Amino acid sequence: MEMFQGIAPDVKLGKDVKIYNFVNAYGCEIGDRTKVGTFVEIQKGAFIGSDCKISSHSFICEGVKIGNRVFIGHNVTFINDKYPAATNPDGSMQNDADWSVVPIVVEDEVSIGSSVTILCGVTIGKNAVVGAGSVVTKDIPPLQVWAGNPARFLKNVELG
Repeated sequence: MEMFQGIAPDVKLGKDVKIYNFVNAYGCEIGDRTKVGTFVEIQKGAFIGSDCKISSHSFICEGVKIGNRVFIGHNVTFINDKYPAATNPDGSMQNDADWSVVPIVVEDEVSIGSSVTILCGVTIGKNAVVGAGSVVTKDIPPLQVWAGNPARFLKNVELG
């Protein structure tokens, strides 16, 4: 079976990375043994640690830093722009000089459910869990479970 991928030559891949069909990646770094599912886009300046699983249809934009051993469910979207717009006030099309990336950090061993949207400027702490369908609008401390729209604290994570 022929593979259809858009993996640019400037992508830094760790050892034993597995990338499935129809992935678009450029200017990013992906750590050892990470798996990237079908129909994922990873933009320039994004960093994904080792031993992660990035499920299909997810969008990891510029400015996202994902730690080690992180699970990203299907259709997870990261948003790196606080006030997205197509044009400037004068009607001209916006370009890279017209906006600033607002970073997002996902610390080690986080689990993010399917169809989660994570807004810019957010940090999700180590061992946190984000429930499916949530919209993350503010920082999530380590070892907490959050869910909803907007996501809110539900309970503490019990490590076993």
